[in-house]
Amino acid sequence: MRTWGPLTAVCLGTFMLLLDVTIVVVALPDMARALHASLGDLQWVVDGYALALAALLLGLGAAADALGRRRVHVAGVVLFAVASLLCGLASGPGTLVAARAVQGVGAAAMFATTLPLLGSVYQGRQRSAALGVWGAVSGGAAAVGPVLGGVLTEGPGWRWIFFVNLPVSVAAIWLTLRLVPESKGRAGARIDWLGTVAFAAFAGGATYAVVRAGEDGWGSAATLGASALAVAALVCFVLVERRAAHPLLDLSLLRVPAFVGVMAGGFVFNGVAFGTTPYLSLWMQTLLGMSPVRAGLTLLPMTVAAMAVAIAAGRLLHGAPARRTIGGGLLLIGAGCLAQAVLGAGSTWTALIPGFVLVGAGTGLVSPTVAGAALAAVPPERAGMAGGAVNTVRQLGYALGVAVAGTVLSSRMRDTLPREAAHTLAGGGAGALRGSFPEHTLRAAFASGLDAALLVAGCAGLAAAVLVAVLVRPPRGPRGTAPRSGARPLPGKETVSRG
Repeated sequence: MRTWGPLTAVCLGTFMLLLDVTIVVVALPDMARALHASLGDLQWVVDGYALALAALLLGLGAAADALGRRRVHVAGVVLFAVASLLCGLASGPGTLVAARAVQGVGAAAMFATTLPLLGSVYQGRQRSAALGVWGAVSGGAAAVGPVLGGVLTEGPGWRWIFFVNLPVSVAAIWLTLRLVPESKGRAGARIDWLGTVAFAAFAGGATYAVVRAGEDGWGSAATLGASALAVAALVCFVLVERRAAHPLLDLSLLRVPAFVGVMAGGFVFNGVAFGTTPYLSLWMQTLLGMSPVRAGLTLLPMTVAAMAVAIAAGRLLHGAPARRTIGGGLLLIGAGCLAQAVLGAGSTWTALIPGFVLVGAGTGLVSPTVAGAALAAVPPERAGMAGGAVNTVRQLGYALGVAVAGTVLSSRMRDTLPREAAHTLAGGGAGALRGSFPEHTLRAAFASGLDAALLVAGCAGLAAAVLVAVLVRPPRGPRGTAPRSGARPLPGKETVSRG
């Protein structure tokens, strides 16, 4: 127990925080009915968590180095548990969204400290084994999320997807306090709180602008105001990072084309591969009449393909350049999204299977290599910063992907339905519209909206594949003997779930 106890404690927290990225997907229709939630509310149930996780990951990692990693990790688990309880008790969409954001703060504290804690406990072969188990647990959380969410939603109810976190949190806290030693980073490091706040304002403003655009249009005061806030916050972030003694992100890394390419690839990957998943679940349950469990199980072709390709790629493509694995994976994901954009009023979920398989295959190529490629593109002393940065942009990409897909979906629906009806349908309110519109009309409208969202995602995936192929190249000159980007992905840093 003393040997592998710390790994168990850390993996419990990791499994919970990554599970909660995807577990809500199949519960959205039940949440909408119980809380009278709109499309915007449902988007924020997903995005509030992912945004808080993305915005605070780098800042809380730096805080943990200064204050103590175990201390910050345990505080994160406690906050996560309290927020999970509040989510389960929520009486309205506003309360649920706020609690999800608090959950994301706790998740950021946990996620930022998992790998440093493992690195401080294990060395040599034990470290490799521990990181391998951590990576497997991370990937498993993404696969289990929709299915477990369906089982809990169909059984005791959607609130139990949050209540189930409570006993797991208690076990994680007890094991961490008992078995995981405290550790800190380098002495004298300062926490870049100003940079953290500026980045959080940018991420939140950008996502809010996209969500509001779907409800009020791109020219509305709310959309323009949020866009202006995002731009101003991004400018502030750049200015702060240029002057900070210990920045969250060393902006000189952005002069390295390979690093920029990997960051762009990671950002687009999560948004394109998983951004439409919540709306596909809404379509299956509210238009096709599928149960939450069946809706969760429909994602198995994608999950199985991802796992199979990841295993095969690990054996057959070890040492392959990142421009091939990441670029090729994005190419498959983009093609998979386009292959799904064939839905009509009479379509069933089986029309998605070929696209699901392609997206899963692409995910199996990108997910295990993207973090390792980011680390290989920067000097060794910036490896921790690069790893945190790529995880951050992946979560931000997921949040923006969900927002963009929802905006495109509802906008396309307005070609067939009045604005209010389109918004209700996109938010899972098909039942409320069936007395006013024929079933064929509702199905055709939702299918056309999904096709438009999938088309946008597919084109973004293909464009990102080209960008990665252009920017991510092996180093030249004196550094030519250095490991190629992605040649040695670090186990455990590679898998961040949908989100």
